[in-house]
Amino acid sequence: MYLKKVDGPRSATLPDGSILTRADLPPPDTTRWVASRKATLVQAVTHGLIPRAEALDRYDLSEEELDLWIEGVSKHGVDGVKVTAIQKWKQL
Repeated sequence: MYLKKVDGPRSATLPDGSILTRADLPPPDTTRWVASRKATLVQAVTHGLIPRAEALDRYDLSEEELDLWIEGVSKHGVDGVKVTAIQKWKQL
């Protein structure tokens, strides 16, 4: 089997014991960011699967946007990155 050469790790073990691989990441041309895709990217960045700079460049995200997603996932889990939840918390 042929494995494409990539910089960095090919997989990361999450705290719940599951494995996250680069194949689990959203496609680079993703334009519709649902909560599950946001959470997957946040897990990949926070557990060292993909460097933050590469994530920002690959998905054309701003630092503020990624920071908001990371904060949402760390405080509220996947529900923390749902657009309706973010809007609700901004109003509080």
